[in-house]
Amino acid sequence: MDHAAGPLAKRSPLAAQSQTIAFVVLVVALIVAPFFTYPLFLMECMCFALFALAFNLLIGYVGLLSFGHALYFGWASYMAAHAAKDWGLSPELSILVGTGTAALCGLIAGALAIRSQGIYFAMITLALAQMMYFVALRAKFTGGEDGIQSVPRGHLFGIFDLSNTTEMYVFVFVIFIAGFLFIRRIIHSPFGEVLKAIRENDLRATSLGYKIDRYKLMAFVLSATLAGLAGATKALVVQIASLTDVYWPMSGEVVLMTLVGGLGTVYGPIVGAFVILAMQYKLAFMGQWVLVIQGVIFVVCVLLFRRGIVGEIAHRLRIRL
Repeated sequence: MDHAAGPLAKRSPLAAQSQTIAFVVLVVALIVAPFFTYPLFLMECMCFALFALAFNLLIGYVGLLSFGHALYFGWASYMAAHAAKDWGLSPELSILVGTGTAALCGLIAGALAIRSQGIYFAMITLALAQMMYFVALRAKFTGGEDGIQSVPRGHLFGIFDLSNTTEMYVFVFVIFIAGFLFIRRIIHSPFGEVLKAIRENDLRATSLGYKIDRYKLMAFVLSATLAGLAGATKALVVQIASLTDVYWPMSGEVVLMTLVGGLGTVYGPIVGAFVILAMQYKLAFMGQWVLVIQGVIFVVCVLLFRRGIVGEIAHRLRIRL
């Protein structure tokens, strides 16, 4: 959304109402959706939507473009799957192991990458992700090209059997909504306002006394951690962790989801994730041509719809979404 509409949207009661209405629509849609389509597809969509939200936190509100977010998504998936299958941990502990792994990787990678800016930052994140891809390819516990298959979902807190599709759907729904609300809280917090100030003018933010490298690192780690939460949950949903999760096209895919939905919007990455995954499923019979179609959509969005789907709607209605 343009900056002229920003202050107006903050003060307008319509803006607050639009946020509430959008959230209610999101929750209701996810509750009724399993009655109309496959729950497994919806669960996978929610995992990727959380992944896109995590990525958007970094690029949309800090202005840092990472080409290596598959590192955190993929390695969290591997570690959660390994913890559940080989260590026999419960699903909640397996997800914590995967998320913690992503947070640690994010801390190390972020500490190295934030020293650079622009294309150099993006290339460092890509290089680190590719390095970890080859580690995943060669490590024994990852299963190499076969990945970790037949990952058990287990019993949540020893009570809820996640092999039951309904209970698994509720579990993923709760994780997604909790992650979404956490990200929205970050965006609208004083910390989030500092991140936006750094995005707009990092020199001015520095002159105001903010240690921007510290804020960037915190945002990077938060983004990596939430991406890891999405990856770990996805490993239990589809019951497999593979090289696809950690390979560089996954990083490109999350960029596409964010741009299609709306960069720098709260709900844009969710819409973008659902649109891209729905297109992949519906056009699966076309094989590799799906990638060509995705490329065309990316070019069209960049040239004609730079705000994305949600961004265009918000701009025309002069509200924040």
